[in-house]
Order: sequence, then C-alpha cells, then structure tokens
Amino acid sequence: MNKFILSAIMFALMLSPMTAQAVNDSGNYERASVSVSATATKEVAPDTVEISFAVTTYDGKSMQKAAAQNKEISDKIYTALKSMINSANGDYVRTANYNATALYNYNSGKRNFDKYQVSNNVVVKTKSIDKVGAMIDKATTLGATEINNLNFSLSNYEAQSDELIAEAAKKAYAKASTLAKASASTIAGVKNLSVNSGNAVARVMYSNVMLKAAGAAMEDSAVSETETSPIEPGTINLRATVNASYYLK
Repeated sequence: MNKFILSAIMFALMLSPMTAQAVNDSGNYERASVSVSATATKEVAPDTVEISFAVTTYDGKSMQKAAAQNKEISDKIYTALKSMINSANGDYVRTANYNATALYNYNSGKRNFDKYQVSNNVVVKTKSIDKVGAMIDKATTLGATEINNLNFSLSNYEAQSDELIAEAAKKAYAKASTLAKASASTIAGVKNLSVNSGNAVARVMYSNVMLKAAGAAMEDSAVSETETSPIEPGTINLRATVNASYYLK
C-alpha cells in the first residue's frame, strides 16, 4: 500500500470519531459531553418547634438557696410544659446547661463578691406548634427569665429534600436533552452528577414575647388561650441544585 493511500485511511479513521469526541487541553481525544445545572425549590410549613427557656436565680449569701430556688422554678416549668405536649408524637421536655457560679464586681482594682448565680435551661421540642404562644406565656408566668432559642423545623426534611433532588435531576436531564437536540446529538449516558441541597428557616415573626419582670409575671398568673403571645413560624425554604454532565452521541 502506497504512502498516499495509507495516509488517507489514517486521516479517515481520525476524522470519523470526532462527531462523538472532543480534543481536551492535553491534545487527547475524549467523548463529547454537555454540562448543565438545574434547581428545584419549595416553601413548606414547619411542623416542629424547639424552645429553650432559661431560668436564672440569684442569692447574695448562699449558693444552695439560689440552686433551690432555681430547681423549684425549673420543676414547675418542666411539669407545665410536659402537660402541654404529646409524647406519642416524639415530643419531649428536658433540662440542659446547668451552671452555678459566684459573681464579682470590681472597685478600685479590687475584686469584691457580689452574689451567687444559678442558671438552667428547660428545653421543649414539640409538634404542637399551635401551642407555642401558650408555652411561652406559661413559662414566663412561672419564672422563666429568657428565651434562648426558638427554632422551627421539618420532621420529614430528608424525604422533602429527596423529592426536590429528583425534581432538579429531571430538569437537568431535560435541559441537556434540549441542548443535545439543538446540536444534532442525543444523550448517551451520564458522565457526572453532583447535588447541593439545604434549607433556610424563615425568621420567626413574633411580638409581645419579651419576658415580663418577675413581679408582673406573678400578677398575671392566669394565661388564657385568647391572650397568648402571637407566634408566626413562617415557612421553610427548601432548595436542591443538581449539576450534571452527560455524554453525547
């Protein structure tokens, strides 16, 4: 076979696969592909709330008295909240972050004892979102001094997230198919897939949740449902983004 014919055959063999290959940066041939990105979003109402109530007590002479007072208040709040939840739904009340310390002030560079402080948190997690306002008011009335945490969430977050991932994947494939068709090609398989998903809890909209002074709270011991602090949990924004690459033919 003469050199001219051999060169022609080699050129034809190199030319034919270029319909399904591309030259990469190193000069080697690789299969042609298309890369796309698609996002799916959803707004859903939360079905679970977690609230952390702080109980802080002081005594100028005795740590034991401050601790006893704290226990008395915390036990009352624990018992009241326990009666407002449904443990069959996975609701619970627990105590956490117990701390006892002596406080000092400084005068003319000297440290002087001030008082003893005991703090404790009563944490409630419940699906009874409609009772959040009543729980806040009840805990306040019984002596809670601060709300450390108020978070709304989804109990079935994983299932909701999986649905969005599937939706985003379908959108990505549809985009890739459109691009392939426009370039006289078809999808020949998956080259690479990756996903980013997450959620952002909407800021809780509430008013009249500032805790009352101890004296005022005791005067307002009767808390009716019509007087509960209004709490609006808002919605949770779910998002899933799929980055996909497909081979073409």
